[in-house]
Amino acid sequence: MKIGELAKQFNCTVETIRYYEKNGLIPASVRDSTNNYRHYQQRHLDQLTFVRHCRALAMSHAEILELLQARQDPSANCRSIDQIIDEHLQHVSVRIAELQLLEDQLQTLRQQCKTPGSRKDCGIIQDLDRPLEKTVRAEHDISHVSGSH
Repeated sequence: MKIGELAKQFNCTVETIRYYEKNGLIPASVRDSTNNYRHYQQRHLDQLTFVRHCRALAMSHAEILELLQARQDPSANCRSIDQIIDEHLQHVSVRIAELQLLEDQLQTLRQQCKTPGSRKDCGIIQDLDRPLEKTVRAEHDISHVSGSH
């Protein structure tokens, strides 16, 4: 299978396939000696399925690489895999808290303009024109939620 066919099958771009290959997320392709086209086999399809599933779960490339390495020894204990998922769950929880804070800020901002009027009197624009003190405070609040300083 050529790279374009693989990309189409997985609903991604050729550049994504090349990037995954370059960064070790999928094995290197076999090159045709006559025209230098990349050819992909079943092992590429299997690994790309795994990688795309991980990406759909918002896993980082580093996390995926760790899972791919763990996958190499099917008889080994799965504690390291559990740890990767537990850490990813923690990242997701932090991100949810950040998004909830962002939602609160946007709802507060939206309340600045309850009735349509002229743009020069728009409370949203006026609020956004204010110094960044509120934003800095909000970023500080987010860092407390995520446990980083």
